[in-house]
Amino acid sequence: MAGVTEAMVAQLGKDLGQAKLIDTHAHINVEHFAEDRDAVVERAAQAGLSHIVNMGDSMESSQSSVALTKIYPMVYTGVGIHPEEAHPMTQADEDQLASWGVLPKVVAIGEIGLDYYWEKDGDKRQLQRELFIRQLDLARQLHLPVCVHNREAHGDTMEILRKEGKGIVGVMHCFSGSLEIAQELVKMGWFIGVDGPLTFKNAAKLPEIVQKLPLERIVVETDCPYMAPVPMRGKRNEPAFVYHVAAKLAQLRGESLEKVARQTTANALELYPKLEL
Repeated sequence: MAGVTEAMVAQLGKDLGQAKLIDTHAHINVEHFAEDRDAVVERAAQAGLSHIVNMGDSMESSQSSVALTKIYPMVYTGVGIHPEEAHPMTQADEDQLASWGVLPKVVAIGEIGLDYYWEKDGDKRQLQRELFIRQLDLARQLHLPVCVHNREAHGDTMEILRKEGKGIVGVMHCFSGSLEIAQELVKMGWFIGVDGPLTFKNAAKLPEIVQKLPLERIVVETDCPYMAPVPMRGKRNEPAFVYHVAAKLAQLRGESLEKVARQTTANALELYPKLEL
């Protein structure tokens, strides 16, 4: 997407009406956007987005993501340590996350969770679980929601949320679980995050799942720069492309894009109360 043309803006306006979209999970602080980050944020605004929620995934990236919120009015952030970055959490780490967590534009503890796809070592998986639990506790203390990454760790993720996640709400980012897990999360008051894979031919059970869930529990996201949705697949993903995720969600549910945009935006505002209109 070299740019958003006037014709594309006109079509977006027609499809969205007065509704706005929110990309609830992005990583525009990474080096993929180093040369044109200003233009990427501008394209997001032109494509009908009101907010971009950027997610930290390490102490370093959380710091850089917080910095972006001071540059771009529409950018908010989560702070946290991703399971792929798992290390024994120090008191200094926790104190720093807590210090960031009280800032007005830090909306969540995230991206946190478990990832067993890349990690096969039992001791390191245990470290992931300990880090996950500690960050859930921090979120509870700060009265913040969480953004959870779960890849091939469904059983342990849900067990931890049942035991350690009481009183916490959040979103299961880039949902890849079963309908039963999705329904359990909805009963817990959680949200389901959907992104590019919803548009893929090999989307497996996800299209059926989003048809059966209440729209009031779904948020849209890009996880950019990764997993660009069809018809942008193969290109660098960016927040403006969340339009295609919302459009696919509307198509699958047989609802208007304007309705989906309005409801998923309302959902994002409920999930992340610090977001300001």
